[in-house]
Amino acid sequence: MKYMLMIYRDEAVFAPGQTSGAHSGAYVAYADALKAAGILVGGDRLQPSTTASTVRAGNGAPEILDGPYADTKEQFGGFYIIDVPDLDAALQWAARCPGAAQGAIEVRPMWVI
Repeated sequence: MKYMLMIYRDEAVFAPGQTSGAHSGAYVAYADALKAAGILVGGDRLQPSTTASTVRAGNGAPEILDGPYADTKEQFGGFYIIDVPDLDAALQWAARCPGAAQGAIEVRPMWVI
């Protein structure tokens, strides 16, 4: 079953465009472990939430807002999609993600169409 591991963290602790250092090394090692286990389907890091746009199509016309919709302490910073036998396995992998120590990992089963 496919699960998305959504990484939420305070993006202010990461310098804009940071691609190296202790944080990145931990994520590279984690991605390598997912690959070695043969369960990584995909994933990526996201640009800062200040680059986001939100679209709502209420009242028959799209409304486009700059920036993230919700003002929160932690922002959606990246994700992994994994294919594992069950929720228990997904939760075990989520606990190993470096983001779990820096924020939170939301684990959600995917509705594959």
